[in-house]
Amino acid sequence: MENIDYPQYGFTRDALLKKIASQMSQKRFTHVLGVEKAALTLAKKNNCDLTKASLAALTHDYAKERSDADFLAMIDKKKLDPDLKNWNNNIWHGMVGQYFVAEELGIEDPEILKAIAVHTTGDQKMSTLAKILYVADYIEENRHFPGVEKARQVAAENLDAAVAFETQHTLLYLMENKKSIYPLALATYNAYVAKP
Repeated sequence: MENIDYPQYGFTRDALLKKIASQMSQKRFTHVLGVEKAALTLAKKNNCDLTKASLAALTHDYAKERSDADFLAMIDKKKLDPDLKNWNNNIWHGMVGQYFVAEELGIEDPEILKAIAVHTTGDQKMSTLAKILYVADYIEENRHFPGVEKARQVAAENLDAAVAFETQHTLLYLMENKKSIYPLALATYNAYVAKP
């Protein structure tokens, strides 16, 4: 693991890890560390800032285990799109979770926050950092599901292809299980998977 620290943010790695660990279960924290490991590997391969990749990965699920009431209150506080209230934690912990990261951890870098916001849905226009987080969350070493090895192989070869692979398989899963699909996920599909 890289020995990355964050003096420009006014905290050490150890301090950040303690804050993050205090907000989640051990299982979730293990996942977060796995995402960081995958994100740093992808960041090196795709010429992305390692510090940003580390921070985005470590904080992407910071709000995942918050109550629905906490998310609804933040939606009101930040005057976010009221339609967000029609969704759930799967969408909120990214879209709304970015505001908890900014307020409570003092991480206000717009590229990091945007990557956190879209790490479950993707977006039609994603920075390299956002793509890395989106893919790393899907392929990290603690994930075990049919197709994950193929996803890892694709990610090792081409980041955009990995975004397309993940998006297609996630949408197929949602459709097969008759789950709602967030509009941004469809936009990601149209941008990375669909052929004109």
